[in-house]
Amino acid sequence: MENRYREGEVVHSKANPEQKLIVRRYVDRIYYCKIQDDLDHKDVVYFERELETDTIA
Repeated sequence: MENRYREGEVVHSKANPEQKLIVRRYVDRIYYCKIQDDLDHKDVVYFERELETDTIA
């Protein structure tokens, strides 16, 4: 199965669309992301179904 989001891509979670995330890694169907505004924070993890592409209006 191919992953939808590439490393370095900016996305957001469906639960919190205001918080931008940077995809750091994809392993075993789990995305490891960094919070764009706080890169020192620990990784946050999501399944693909919980993420959306960050679209600019």
